[in-house]
Amino acid sequence: MERVDCVVAGAGVVGLAVARALAEAGREVIVLEKADAIGTGTSSRNSEVIHAGIYYPQGSLMARLCVEGRAKLYAYLEARGLPHRRCGKLIVATTEAEAATLGSIRARAAANGVPDLVPLSRVEVSALEPALDVVGALLSPSTGILDSHAYMAALQGDAEAAGAAFAFLSPLEGARVRDDGFELDVGGAEPMRLACRTLVNAAGLDAPALARRLAGLDPARVPQAWLAKGNYFTLTGRSPFSRLIYPVPVPGGLGTHLTLDLGGNARFGPDVEWVDHVDYRVDPARGAAFYAAIRRYWPGLPDDALAPGYSGIRPKIVPPGAPAQDFVIQGPADHGIPGLVNLFGIESPGLTSSLAIADLVAGLV
Repeated sequence: MERVDCVVAGAGVVGLAVARALAEAGREVIVLEKADAIGTGTSSRNSEVIHAGIYYPQGSLMARLCVEGRAKLYAYLEARGLPHRRCGKLIVATTEAEAATLGSIRARAAANGVPDLVPLSRVEVSALEPALDVVGALLSPSTGILDSHAYMAALQGDAEAAGAAFAFLSPLEGARVRDDGFELDVGGAEPMRLACRTLVNAAGLDAPALARRLAGLDPARVPQAWLAKGNYFTLTGRSPFSRLIYPVPVPGGLGTHLTLDLGGNARFGPDVEWVDHVDYRVDPARGAAFYAAIRRYWPGLPDDALAPGYSGIRPKIVPPGAPAQDFVIQGPADHGIPGLVNLFGIESPGLTSSLAIADLVAGLV
């Protein structure tokens, strides 16, 4: 049976960042991925936003790792000349009641280490984005967008340059804890057994199921998986906006917001539905509800201007109606198994936080 030092299960953006961090620290790394390429799941179905770290509860892993990860991500993108833009974001209030909450949003952001939010009046918002009709807003200058695929390809290149190897179409079907590490059952066209000293479960949507297949791990340490599908619609015409537009958050989410890609194309979402299986099809009929939500801040949205865009599924570990989840990063101190790290519930801002998550994981093992 072949033996390696580290195995990372999952070649999404977080798995790639972890593999890079471990390989550059001198560890021998193999990445197992069930798909035929990197980043085919959650990592390729997101809005490609570089989040500032505004909304998360103070002291949470999401807040800390988003702020830390944002700084590292901008530095990484700039050093390598990867496509990105600090376009900024407006958090817009459409009523006086919503405007009254902008101060608390700004205070939470400052507590999280995001002190640069700028309050704007109706007139100041109109000067920046004439198509908006709102009472006031907060400008987040450190929010941005990136080409997530270029970023993931760079992480893979860094990892491989440091000696990491990638095995695609190679699902991790099961594992057992041994005295000297782990014994893995690797599927695919040529199934094999593989021994390793360190195992990082970065399997995204499949992370809880993979953890349950690890003999020797207490099942009580594994959260239940829930799937929250977000549907997005694209603007068929030219966008009049140069910044991201987010309404004041609503209970359970951030509302129907506008994001941009690097080509200036606009998309709106998410329309969230809780599902029991992975299905990325977008029902065109769901677009009807988008118009009223968008016209609260952009009354000039033309009729029939939206088309089905894409959907993404968040790896939730709390059920509908429960308080918002935090990242769960389980190391040996949590479950008692040396060399094992489980990453659960790594949803947004996982992309923004990826380099910070990777450094934390590398420290745990």
